[in-house]
Amino acid sequence: MSTPFPFTAVVGQDDLRLALLLNAVSPAVGGVLVRGEKGTAKSTAVRALSALLPEVAVVPGCRFSCDPAAPDPSCPDGPHEPGNGGMRPSRMVELPVGASEDRLVGALDIERALAEGVKAFEPGLLADAHRGILYVDEVNLLHDHLVDLLLDAAAMGASYVEREGVSVRHASKFLLVGTMNPEEGELRPQLLDRFGLTVEVAASREPDQRVEVVRRRLAYDDDPTGFAARWSDEEAAVRQRIVAARELLPSVRLGDGALRQIAATCAAFEVDGMRADIVMARTATALAAWAGRTDVLAEDVRQAALLALPHRRRRNPFDAPGLDEDKLDETLEEFSGSGDSGDAGDSGDDDEPDPDGPGGGGGQPPSSDGPQTDGGSGAQPEAGDGGEPQASGAGAGAGEQSAARAAEPFRTKMLSVPGLGDGAAGRRSRARTEHGRTTGARRPQGALTKLHLAATVQAAAPHQRARGRSGRGLVVRRDDLRQATREGREGNLVLFVVDASGSMAARQRMSAVKGAVLSLLLDAYQRRDKVGLVTFRGSAAEVALPPTSSVDAAAARLETLPTGGRTPLAAGLLRAHEVLRVERLRDPARRALVVVVTDGRATGGPEPVALAGRAARLFAAEGVASVVVDCESGPVRLGLAGQLAGELGGTAVTLDELRADSIAGLVKDVQRRAA
Repeated sequence: MSTPFPFTAVVGQDDLRLALLLNAVSPAVGGVLVRGEKGTAKSTAVRALSALLPEVAVVPGCRFSCDPAAPDPSCPDGPHEPGNGGMRPSRMVELPVGASEDRLVGALDIERALAEGVKAFEPGLLADAHRGILYVDEVNLLHDHLVDLLLDAAAMGASYVEREGVSVRHASKFLLVGTMNPEEGELRPQLLDRFGLTVEVAASREPDQRVEVVRRRLAYDDDPTGFAARWSDEEAAVRQRIVAARELLPSVRLGDGALRQIAATCAAFEVDGMRADIVMARTATALAAWAGRTDVLAEDVRQAALLALPHRRRRNPFDAPGLDEDKLDETLEEFSGSGDSGDAGDSGDDDEPDPDGPGGGGGQPPSSDGPQTDGGSGAQPEAGDGGEPQASGAGAGAGEQSAARAAEPFRTKMLSVPGLGDGAAGRRSRARTEHGRTTGARRPQGALTKLHLAATVQAAAPHQRARGRSGRGLVVRRDDLRQATREGREGNLVLFVVDASGSMAARQRMSAVKGAVLSLLLDAYQRRDKVGLVTFRGSAAEVALPPTSSVDAAAARLETLPTGGRTPLAAGLLRAHEVLRVERLRDPARRALVVVVTDGRATGGPEPVALAGRAARLFAAEGVASVVVDCESGPVRLGLAGQLAGELGGTAVTLDELRADSIAGLVKDVQRRAA
């Protein structure tokens, strides 16, 4: 087993280390979500935390880590008699982004369940993580069905496995820690709210700290065991401090004054529901215990708000998480005079721990002299594939106008790709999936995951006499098992091709166009799509955003999009065709939906209209689903966008028809062909 990087050697990232330590003191805080650019010690710090956690008592031989003092009465390995147990180190279990449902929740042996009537259950990661840490790296990329299972387990403290009427339940209470790079997309609001605290991390821009990053990382890589030994005293001190804080936690008093400050803060920032108030209260209590105090002070409430509220204030995926600290201070000051003497208020008590003591006191994590340890670079690459957008040659030119602000987004009608796909799980187009309505049965290819009971019984029934059936049970062989085929929804690649030329440059008109694209981006976020953005104006086209899961990155590029110049429609279509070709090699199962936002005009160069028509027919020949959002306005309409849609083999809709509440009809399948 490899030696983990010492937690106390991770310097800088004070908020990250503090949030992790508060959860170690009080797991009821509810876990941590760590957001930040790559190379900022996110994973290093999380993996190092498990070495600091106290050992747990378990029932010997129990695969579900039952507490011998209060064993789970429903434990599949039980029942257990209360009594003395053994000790083992706290576990940190990692959930891979591509894990299967059976790997997460466990699997039942369906063949034995049908033939013998026994619950032969193989525990999954939720069982392994019970009373420990469940760590999800790149949690924002986790499949929806796994997110649903995590939400259920986090809410109920138990995991349920259901297979055709056979049910197994076991306790699953864990500290959920997730890390993510926001450039790759945001989390579902339901899962976001399940994280008690959130922390934003970034690489240091100080040369001295970056030097220390490299020095410590190289020393660890050369001799992990020796490096860890040099930090053993610091690790032991923090471990003892966690134990002491846990023992002190039940004695910490959260007075009425502190509670009023917490409630007033949550109300002032208009957070949804009551979970924020509860998390703030638990966090403030843990901060006091970590600082060695039995009273919650104003500084604890303030720090708790900075950790517990930013991710709960987002109203849509384009809002950046954050908190107005001036407003926070005003709210705390306004409610600082109420309550008893032990509440939030005066933080200058004589018995406040020495700030120079272990870990710095005052709720701060252990200090050291260096920053994060991943050797993170100061450079911030573009969202998507990490590279610069392709050069366009369509830079500032004559007649270019400043970017217009997008109009208010609206709910759009659903656009989908026709046919039946096999892409990543999502909410847009029909697809063969592991989840959804059952449409048939087939022989399993590999491990059986979804049993089709009727088909299995039908396959086994003709062989019962030959197999010597004598009792009531059905004699089932592996060849009889049938896998259910299911139909659900998939996520697509929605590639926006936006006309930014002079013909679209009227500010009011471009504002409406940007509002429509922003609305479609919001729809793509909700339906778990990847998005890309190609723009064309002047003399050429550019990939403003390579295909990515980060719709907020696309929204940011759209907001700053300037307009002006000629209309190289053919160049825009050809660039989009090239983007699709490359993406098809990277992810062949993900089908594409091309959304062209234009008035249909084509200018510049020889025969621009004919060139645009030939480029459009490339999409039609390959069967790419497409829709043209017709932005033409004015009393005289040429209908060029409709002609373009015909060349693409797609559908044209106006801005008004795009709205979900529009009375105009809109065909949901955007590609219709004659039989």
